[in-house]
Parts: sequence; structure tokens; C-alpha cells
Amino acid sequence: MPLYHVLNRGVDKRTIFLHDKDRARFVHDLWEFNDTKNARNVGYRAPEYIGFVNQYIEKERIVDLHAWCIMGNHYHLLLSERIDGGLTKFIRRLNVGYANYFNERYKRKGTLFQGRSKKILIHTDAHFLHILNYIHCNPLDLSRNGKGWRDSELQNAKHALDSLEKYKWSSYLDYAGVRNFPSVLTTGLFSDIFKDYKKEIASFLRSNEARTVREYHLEY
Repeated sequence: MPLYHVLNRGVDKRTIFLHDKDRARFVHDLWEFNDTKNARNVGYRAPEYIGFVNQYIEKERIVDLHAWCIMGNHYHLLLSERIDGGLTKFIRRLNVGYANYFNERYKRKGTLFQGRSKKILIHTDAHFLHILNYIHCNPLDLSRNGKGWRDSELQNAKHALDSLEKYKWSSYLDYAGVRNFPSVLTTGLFSDIFKDYKKEIASFLRSNEARTVREYHLEY
């Protein structure tokens, strides 16, 4: 099962998530567009909080979303296909759908994302074991307690972990046992490897106080 780290950012590095309503809309789209059928709710408005969607709506997913994170001007997804061509179809739907929402809400026209989404194949065991932590640690760039994690300059792993637990817009909380947006996520791939993910990422952050992890840093 090929596994891909998918990321894209705003054109000219512009901020594409200006408000929590935008972030909620994007999470909603992660669920809405992951279906063999056409999307049902693609209008301007999105629910205020859509962590728990209607369980009676039948869906046949085209991809599995193993991890995700929304930042100010970009997003990270960890995806595998459930049907042939599912990855390309899902990413296209997601980017076009969110761009249409964003342009309508903010009365703008034109391209929102910087070209095609970047897709990076996870092809080594080391990369596989690292990628979940890498995606979930991105919000540390926004916190004074987490700055330096990319360059082995993290000063306090406990404070960094506290910052991650306060950040709603990633799959970290669901992996750590807090129901946040479970409907969009598939956790089975990593659940057998990381029995206690909160302990796993805490260990990762502590080790990061003394070593570099730049080898797998994938920003562009």
C-alpha cells in the first residue's frame, strides 16, 4: 500500500486559513470529498464544528487519511488510495472545493494554491516511523515553547507537548485519545506500532532536544 505525504500552500505563500471557520471548512471538506459519490455540501457555509458527522450517511471512501495538519498558509496530509486514481481525485476535489469556498467568502478571484499539491512517497522504514511525528509537530512553529524543534534546539519537551495538546487543527489529539475529528481519520496503520502515541511523541520531543531531524523535513 503506497503511502504519500501530500502538501500544498497558498500562492505567493499567502495565508489561506484566516479564521477557525476556514479551518473547520477544510476539515469538513476532508470528509465531504472522500467519497465515490459527488459531494453533497459544497456551499459557502460550513458547520461550526463538524468533528462528529452524520453516521447515517453512507460513504465509500476513495482514500484513507492517516494524518493531517492545517497551518496558516499550507496543509499536510498523509494518504493512501482505496481505489485506483483515488489520490489524484481526492486532492483535486479538495483543492478546488476549498478554493471556491475561500474565494466566495473573501470576495476574491484567481488561483489560491501554489500549483499542484506535492506528493512524497514514504519509501523507507525510517521515514515511515518519522512522518506521523513530523506532521503533528508542525504547529510547534507557531508556539514559543516549540520553536527550534526542526534544528535540535527545542528547550523544553514538556512545554512543547502542552502546546500540541492545545492545537485543535491536526490529527494529533485523535491519536492521543481525545476525540477531535475522528470521522475523517484512519488510525489503524499506526495503532499497532504506537501503542501509546502520547508517550511516543513525548519521547520524540525529548530526543529532539539533543539530535537533528532535518533529514525528513519536507517544506518547500
